[in-house]
Amino acid sequence: MADDEPTRAARLLEAQDKAARLFSEIEARGLVAPGEGERAVSDRVRDLANELFGTTRHWHKRIVRSGPNTLAPYRENPPDRVIAADDIVFADFGPIFEEYEADFGRTFVLGDDPVKHRLRADLSEVFAAGKRHFGSHPEITGAALHAEVARLAAEAGWELGGWHAGHLVGEFPHEKIDGADAESYITPANDTPLRRTDKTGRTCHWILEIHLVDRTRGFGGFHEELLTL
Repeated sequence: MADDEPTRAARLLEAQDKAARLFSEIEARGLVAPGEGERAVSDRVRDLANELFGTTRHWHKRIVRSGPNTLAPYRENPPDRVIAADDIVFADFGPIFEEYEADFGRTFVLGDDPVKHRLRADLSEVFAAGKRHFGSHPEITGAALHAEVARLAAEAGWELGGWHAGHLVGEFPHEKIDGADAESYITPANDTPLRRTDKTGRTCHWILEIHLVDRTRGFGGFHEELLTL
């Protein structure tokens, strides 16, 4: 039997809390370090999730990207790259905790480049402002929230790096995300309200993704977590 709505919400939050703890441990153990390959770091994070939580499954591909690879949107698969001493690096993981999906992304800055540090700071600010906007507009559509996130990004001096700014999330496997189904994404083509129920009558929950890029300087950053809880 499917969980009731309060239980679903609680378990999604628990999954996200575990993902946040995983990322804190990534930083504490210094897994993102100069001289390490992106794939090697990704594998170490996978092993760490197993060590900490017994997690062996991830509902989407594991991503660690550095330097110019941080410009690439999710669907691309840039070649493995060795992390440099002054790099910016982001990680995007979707671990499954007790059949509930988390989707969590954070950015790490190695070195003292002030622009990279400003980007990292702006990621969380744009996320928070986007979440506040969602909270104050009960009927907001995917298209309207995407437009606001794009506006916030431009106001801070960045571009959005991909074609969408978030997606549905839930129990594994959640309602299939079809690349052609705009209603599954926070995207300009989605004119349906984000606050709605799915085909089975369950509340839709959303991830907000902030991928900011500076194409002139050749790098970007990433921040994502739950929008609706």
